[in-house]
Amino acid sequence: MSSLLKYIQYPFLWLQSIFHHFGRWITGLLDDNQQNGKKNTISVLDGVRGVAVLMVIVFHVNRVTGDNLWNQAANPLASSISTAGGTGVTLFFVLSGFLLFMPFAKALLYKTNWPLVRVFYMRRVLRIVPAYYVSLFLIVLFEHPEYLHRDHLKYLTLFLTFFMDSTRATFRQVNGPYWTLATEWQFYMLLPLIALGIALLVSRVPVKRRLPAVAFCLLGIMAWGLFVRYWGLYYLIYPSQTFLVPRSVLNVILFFSFGITGKYTEDFAVGMFISLCYIYSQHPSTDGKIVRGWQRLSPWMWAGGILIVVFDAIWHFKEFYVATSWPFLAGIRPDFDWLNEIMLAIGFGACIAAILYGSAGLKALFNWPLLRWVGLISYSLYIWHLPLLVLFQSRVMPLFHGLNLNRYVTYGLYWLWALAIIFPLAFLSYLIVEKPWMKLGDRWRLVLEKSHREKLKVQEAGVTHKQTFTEQGKAPALPQEAMTK
Repeated sequence: MSSLLKYIQYPFLWLQSIFHHFGRWITGLLDDNQQNGKKNTISVLDGVRGVAVLMVIVFHVNRVTGDNLWNQAANPLASSISTAGGTGVTLFFVLSGFLLFMPFAKALLYKTNWPLVRVFYMRRVLRIVPAYYVSLFLIVLFEHPEYLHRDHLKYLTLFLTFFMDSTRATFRQVNGPYWTLATEWQFYMLLPLIALGIALLVSRVPVKRRLPAVAFCLLGIMAWGLFVRYWGLYYLIYPSQTFLVPRSVLNVILFFSFGITGKYTEDFAVGMFISLCYIYSQHPSTDGKIVRGWQRLSPWMWAGGILIVVFDAIWHFKEFYVATSWPFLAGIRPDFDWLNEIMLAIGFGACIAAILYGSAGLKALFNWPLLRWVGLISYSLYIWHLPLLVLFQSRVMPLFHGLNLNRYVTYGLYWLWALAIIFPLAFLSYLIVEKPWMKLGDRWRLVLEKSHREKLKVQEAGVTHKQTFTEQGKAPALPQEAMTK
């Protein structure tokens, strides 16, 4: 009998051992350090990134199943939330603004060494381009070979150069989420220039007054984003209208400054603003006062952020799905297109700010290893989930055609496909494609930073030598060997 129990227990013990080792491996990936021993990210933001990508996946699962998980007339609130998952894209933009502006914010506030721009660009290229090009090549090769024909090469060029968000011919084509990569990429290219412009504007401002000065500049960037969105939408609706320049010239300006739905400058600027406040709060000169104030306000920021996001989801639902519900929104309907993004960004930004200095319970939610793991592979999940959902819709679901499945079973089948196929493939993409290039970028970063430090030492030595020469009023004595020569 005991031997029989051993045979029964053995497979379970084996599975337990596998899950245990897998969990330790995942923990090691989540706690991955750079070669200088520093953490790559703020850990809770891995969880926030996981939430963002799950929102987008929920949105696309709802979309491919007909956006009918709930009866839209009977359950408008639940339907509005389920159909607004695409707003996870805004959360990604706010996160990017927050994380990438941090080194520039520190330099702007405290006149520390300016981040190496070549390191910034190098790391962004190695982080984004390899996985994107691999997915683009495979999707074009197997699903859209027409882009390899001569008449589509100009459109393929837009995909290769990250301008697929700027024309209707490429916007949300090949792979729907690609357009957001173009928006992110263009922000990456401009961020060092934006930071340099801010530095020039505040160069004469004393360090004690840098926070309001830089904050004012970021508010100006938000205002600029709203201005471009408002007028960009106007000129897209009225293609015959123009201002100061011929319409053909204006179209070129719109191509680079607006595209089809805007460049989401206001979203990135909200993240940059929170980053500025976070860097300031961390400085020893504040004596922890800002941190304690932030901790006290955290519950209010969280509640306010959630309320704003839910309100925007309801507004979005009325605008695109059920125009007869919630009459109180009718009066502000014309303002949806140009105010929607800034409202979402403020809501998500408040939530991020609350999490950074929130309670232990709130932080624990976003530090949950499984959610952080989803955040770890979020980029591969993001670029692969929709093509794989469409593959399931076109190749697998027809096999169930005669079973008359209800919408809940259909919805469950799509999530089963996501858990069994999409998540594992995204994890493999992270391990095989993303991680090696990230490691390479880390090694190159160390080389470039070491070279930069050596140049600074040489320059400092030259300045010291020049000062000594000036103070003495004469040249230092030459060695005897030099005199004989």
